[in-house]
Amino acid sequence: MKYSIITVNYNNKNGLQETIESVIHQTYRDFEYIVIDGGSTDGSIDVLEKYSDQITYWISEKDNGIYSGMNKGIAASTGEYLNFMNSGDCYYNNQVLEHLTQHLDKDIIVGRDYHYNAKTGQGFATILPKRISMLTFYIQTLPHQSTFFRKELFKDCLYDENLRIVSDIKFYIQKICIEDCSLQLIDDIICRREPDGISNARSSCRITEHQNVIKQVLPVGAIKDYQTLALLDITTLYRLLSIIENHKSRRWLTYFIKIMNRFIK
Repeated sequence: MKYSIITVNYNNKNGLQETIESVIHQTYRDFEYIVIDGGSTDGSIDVLEKYSDQITYWISEKDNGIYSGMNKGIAASTGEYLNFMNSGDCYYNNQVLEHLTQHLDKDIIVGRDYHYNAKTGQGFATILPKRISMLTFYIQTLPHQSTFFRKELFKDCLYDENLRIVSDIKFYIQKICIEDCSLQLIDDIICRREPDGISNARSSCRITEHQNVIKQVLPVGAIKDYQTLALLDITTLYRLLSIIENHKSRRWLTYFIKIMNRFIK
């Protein structure tokens, strides 16, 4: 099973070297490694030249942002599954690709991120939602660095380069919620990621883009329902959905709500 590992970089020399090191030391060797640099001027090219014999393909030229670079990487790829491990993010350990081979039977495979803060020496792993639906992408998203996509999914649908931060969310919605592509969530930690990525650094832009994407795919009436559901914290919300989907639990919940409604009135 051949992977295409794609790294997009721009003026992040140290992060790029860390990412490259985590890729080239994977114990599973059936992969190609593609690096797309956006015309860096900080010495990133020196890093690429240093590792050029272990990189399948790399290029450095000005582009239109991270998703432009990712689309270039897709065009250059020949693997069966694609993973976007961008500069500064690294595989959690050297056995990630080897362990993942047993899970490759769906269109999209999603593992977990490990958020590590080197200054404090502390970290935590993401908790994946128990169910994936449009509600998932209204409230949050999936860890993109820890996702493996079947190459065929990009045949007629690339990342929207008009978006600067949330094009990956738009792609998830298209493939999972609209096209109903097969999906598997796994407990493996795939990526050790930087604590402050681009989406955190540009939070206001991220919120605006996210809202615009939601408006493109949901009618106004549906958005109002999602806004109401989003008033609950994520843990409570998914627990509520789990109760509703169980016939016996749903009856008890309905009865409890009726009782509470009498007290509130």
